[in-house]
Amino acid sequence: MGVLTYDDKQFYLDGKPYTIVSGSIHYFRIFPEYWRDRLTKLRACGFNTVETYTCWNLHEPEEGSFDFSGILDIDRFLSIAEELGLNIILRPGPYICAEFDFGGLPGWLHRYPNMRIRCNDKVFLEKVENYYKKLFSVISKHFPSNGGNIIMLQIENEYGSYGNDKDYLRAIRDIYIRCGADSLYFTSDGCWNAALRGGTLDDCLTTANFGSAPKDNFAVLSAIKPNQPLMCTEYWNGWFDHWYEEHHVREADNTAEVLDEMFSLGASVNIYMFIGGTNFAFNNGANTQNCYEPTVTSYDYDAILTEAGDLTPKYFAVQEVIQRHFGKAPELDVSDTVKASYGSIGFSEYADLIDNIDRISKPVYSPAPLTMEELGQDFGYILYRTELSDRIYSSPIFLDNLHDRAQIFLDGKFAGTYERARNYDAVSVEVQEGKPVQMDILLENMGRVNYGSEVARDRKGILDGIRLDSQYHFGYANYPLPMKDLSGLVFTDKPVSDNRPTFVRAVFKVDRPHDTFILPEGFTKGIIIINGFNLGRFYNTAGPQKTLYVPAPLLRKGNNEIIIFEQDRIVRPVAAFLDHPILA
Repeated sequence: MGVLTYDDKQFYLDGKPYTIVSGSIHYFRIFPEYWRDRLTKLRACGFNTVETYTCWNLHEPEEGSFDFSGILDIDRFLSIAEELGLNIILRPGPYICAEFDFGGLPGWLHRYPNMRIRCNDKVFLEKVENYYKKLFSVISKHFPSNGGNIIMLQIENEYGSYGNDKDYLRAIRDIYIRCGADSLYFTSDGCWNAALRGGTLDDCLTTANFGSAPKDNFAVLSAIKPNQPLMCTEYWNGWFDHWYEEHHVREADNTAEVLDEMFSLGASVNIYMFIGGTNFAFNNGANTQNCYEPTVTSYDYDAILTEAGDLTPKYFAVQEVIQRHFGKAPELDVSDTVKASYGSIGFSEYADLIDNIDRISKPVYSPAPLTMEELGQDFGYILYRTELSDRIYSSPIFLDNLHDRAQIFLDGKFAGTYERARNYDAVSVEVQEGKPVQMDILLENMGRVNYGSEVARDRKGILDGIRLDSQYHFGYANYPLPMKDLSGLVFTDKPVSDNRPTFVRAVFKVDRPHDTFILPEGFTKGIIIINGFNLGRFYNTAGPQKTLYVPAPLLRKGNNEIIIFEQDRIVRPVAAFLDHPILA
């Protein structure tokens, strides 16, 4: 049993003084075969608690249809944690940020045009409660009243950075109560006055999120909530990466120094992240502080463990601080997984997307281009097809309110690429009488915004229509491309014309499956699918990430299938499996 209480200075676990020493591990970013390994390393480092978000968008991908299997088997993850003697901090949102698509909210919420998210909106709260009823029924045994170790349960997430609707926060709390989720309720926010005042409740523990200057930040927290123990719920020991920027790194000594200062102040801490993991498939989010900035596939975060779960100098520096304050950590067997370099692989099977479009998608016809939300699609791509033929003209093509990236093809020939919030050259089209032009536009959802005011508005597609000069063009076939079922593709040995989106396929042999990293060195931008599993995106011309992590459980002894979808241009149809990542 794990009942957490507190007075004005101290936490108590089952009546005994307790300091929370926690690390963040997101089960949905790590293959389940590795959960025990990562949690064991957390325990061996001296931590007594693990923190995780839950991801509504993956658990309820379609309204009313739930998934708690495989990488989403949160009950199994929590059970392993409890077996290892770890208490649990659960942060079920409904919004989680986490640099995750739509902040963990399901895309189908956008199908309710009059609904307002993250406020005391009746329809939104009905959807939230339906999700929580299912989630909490799946993990009910882990709450203290049932003998479990979920010692803390967060209400919303950094809500003061978004809104100030106290009725909404109380409504979330009341749903918890109705669902029997009986842990200690708390809020966490950035450590400035507006955020802390907007995101807190008077009768709940208030915690703060920051990465440095603990004395100053805790002073701000204490000024607002003076009669409670100090806690940093997100001590940012690293940071995430966007495309087009450098890989973020934080030195181990600095990480340990700030942690030591927090413990010396008597604070409890959750380190964000202990291990970051991977934004598999299309799960990455995006930010819009300066412009639209999508997050890369790797969520390595320069965390205490690497993306692949390896021990780092930061691990041992943090372990030393924890042991100095709280005694020797449990002696558990921890080590890095074996990494393999399987060498280069060439591709000789090709399938042109445009030629295969009717084999892998069915068109939906509409006057104006439809958004993914209107098509009932959360992730991936859309191919818009139309005919330009009604008159003689020469005109620039404008894609109004593009979210997020579009490649334009005129009569099958690549004409240009538009990318949201980045400079590009406008594409022009010429139409002659009696010679209609087929225009295909491949639209990519590069990740929904996960933080800030744009979270509520980031639908995907060409939102306001397509113009030829000043005139809107109408009449489209919309082909949804979630990239879930590619069985209809017809591959040939004929290379595809330059700059046309193309699938390539190969089979590679593995004698013994080990963790590895794939470098799509001859490719430009796209996704990689191994044995039917979408590893995620690569974008070689944007950086910083160059390799994708391939966990050993994904591989099979013997033959393995790899499909690369190249959106832009194949330089050479070659990729390589390395025994180390390239993230910078």
